[in-house]
Amino acid sequence: MDWSAEPFLRSQYFPTPPRPPTRTLVLAGVLFLLTLCTCLAAGTQFANAYSQNLAASFDEFVHAYKLFYQHPAGLLAGLPFALTLLTILLAHELGHFFACRHHHIRSSYPYFLPFPSLIGTFGAFILIRSSIRTNRALFDVGASGPLVGFVFAVPALLYGIVHAKFVPGLANLDHADVAFGIPVLMRFLHAFLHPGVEASSLLLPPIGRAAWIGLFVTSMNLLPVGQLDGGHVLRSISPRLHRFTSLLVPFALIALGLLHFWQSWYIWGAMLLGMRLLRVPPIYDPTPLDPIRRLGAFLTLVVFLLCFMLAPILA
Repeated sequence: MDWSAEPFLRSQYFPTPPRPPTRTLVLAGVLFLLTLCTCLAAGTQFANAYSQNLAASFDEFVHAYKLFYQHPAGLLAGLPFALTLLTILLAHELGHFFACRHHHIRSSYPYFLPFPSLIGTFGAFILIRSSIRTNRALFDVGASGPLVGFVFAVPALLYGIVHAKFVPGLANLDHADVAFGIPVLMRFLHAFLHPGVEASSLLLPPIGRAAWIGLFVTSMNLLPVGQLDGGHVLRSISPRLHRFTSLLVPFALIALGLLHFWQSWYIWGAMLLGMRLLRVPPIYDPTPLDPIRRLGAFLTLVVFLLCFMLAPILA
């Protein structure tokens, strides 16, 4: 049945889902505030490192958390980073949320994950509480988050590259605790804005570093595996190819770990293999994607390639 031609019947079969319960909004708010705190600490250490022309430091990271009880006002230096990163993550999750609302799919509010680390968070997610019944809905829900988040991250990255400092030897781990990888998009923008300058010497200000994290989160979500965003997009195009990549990609990531690109690829590979144990809900309307959505699928592939890094973080 062509649901687009039968809006009344569609509303009978797929009534608009109720809004999530108020208590879940309270939980989402509490998690957001906790994530704001951990991102403020992370942003403060990035701000201090930037002001001193230094790479990120574990010592500064520990010192930033001491400010919560020693000198809370000192954490205001982390506000540009925290607000930028939370805006990118929120835009990503609201893309999913409103795509679910559009297709009459029940979902939770966005939940943020606070984590006391150098980047301050494990990201954010929404819970989908009802079936994704059509192929087109599967694509819309999967692609909306990464594409919207990417749109918000690019201007922040541009600002960061324009205001970056150049510190020779910045990526040398003999003189720095942490070195961050350089995604393809950042290399393109750097080459255009600062030709002739070594990209590895680029020290981003806190807003630029938040955008970098946004690109990193986008690339991880767009891995074509299981029920990740990239998995949804690929499955909406070819279920058979989706099953193949859901097995291949985890082993490819483990291979990257064996090749010493980034040790955390072992963890990611194991987690993605574990996702294969999860039940994949059926799609009841496998109508192929229309040309506009196929173009959108191509754009998600381009975004993934622009954001992906073989070695995101070296310590």
